[in-house]
Amino acid sequence: MSESNAELARRGFAAISRGDYDTIAELLDPDVKWHAGDPTAEGACVNRNQALMWMRRRPERRAGPLPELVDVVEAGDRVVAIMQPPPSDDDPSPRRTANLTTFREGKVVEMVHFDDAADALAALGAPA
Repeated sequence: MSESNAELARRGFAAISRGDYDTIAELLDPDVKWHAGDPTAEGACVNRNQALMWMRRRPERRAGPLPELVDVVEAGDRVVAIMQPPPSDDDPSPRRTANLTTFREGKVVEMVHFDDAADALAALGAPA
């Protein structure tokens, strides 16, 4: 029995949390797109190697713990992974963020980051 897309998303998030880039690479399509709404924007990832490089460099960009996975909402080939960033001195009550992820044949083909989880759920067509 194959994993659901929600299960794949949870497995991928767990792999990111423990720095297991081999598992992440297996989940990403070679031509995966990862962006914040504009795949042509500076900093957008347009393939697996760029996405993995961005993930590996995360500790350089941001110290501290990763966000906690709060929920995964699945709708066919797309899922929303809702994350709760840890509080900080600058932001003691951070808003939940999310990635809207599209799967094809068990591989991630696109991830779109949303600074507000409600916007990701709206893009999925799910109630916030």
